[in-house]
Amino acid sequence: MKYAVVFEKTRDGIAAHVPDLPGCVAVADTLEETTKMIREAIVFHLEGMREEGLPVPEPTTQCDYVVLS
Repeated sequence: MKYAVVFEKTRDGIAAHVPDLPGCVAVADTLEETTKMIREAIVFHLEGMREEGLPVPEPTTQCDYVVLS
């Protein structure tokens, strides 16, 4: 599966969240660290859902950039 991840610069580093998986977040000092952590968080989040017998949501969020000229 391919989930959209939103990365945001914060005062202290980089935060990430997955819109299709509420509560699935990661925060670290660098983009590289945050990317690694959000991958791990997604796997952990999905494993937890499966263990609890919850349905795993299909990815529905789409991302793109809007260029202003």
